[in-house]
Amino acid sequence: MKRITATALLAIANLAMAGTSFAQSKGVQANVPFDFTVGNQVLPAGTYKIQAQSEGVIAIKNHDKPIEVLTLVDQDGTRSPKGGKLIFHKYGDHYFLSEILCDSASMNVELHPSKTEKRVRLQQAMVNPSSEVFIATL
Repeated sequence: MKRITATALLAIANLAMAGTSFAQSKGVQANVPFDFTVGNQVLPAGTYKIQAQSEGVIAIKNHDKPIEVLTLVDQDGTRSPKGGKLIFHKYGDHYFLSEILCDSASMNVELHPSKTEKRVRLQQAMVNPSSEVFIATL
């Protein structure tokens, strides 16, 4: 299935080191302006901190709400541009976190497509083409 880059949402961004309210390891922080799905869980729009928990596992934490998701990832050989970015697959009005690219936080990873994403992709294939959305990290 062809991926078409239809929308690029960029925010003023720079990378943030882990602060006192987060764990001591490096992480990525980003303001996501739309609801999105990780695994089978829908996360509301907001500011998120993403950190590696162990080899192949990351935690995604909402800055303002008690929301945390752990998910499996694979290392991605793609190099990120200065500032880093989050990449989302978009099918209709559904967004799925796909990749996190941030060299300075040593986090260039790809998320596994969930069953939910595969189902939505098939449902939308005939109606709308898919696209990728980019969010700059803070």
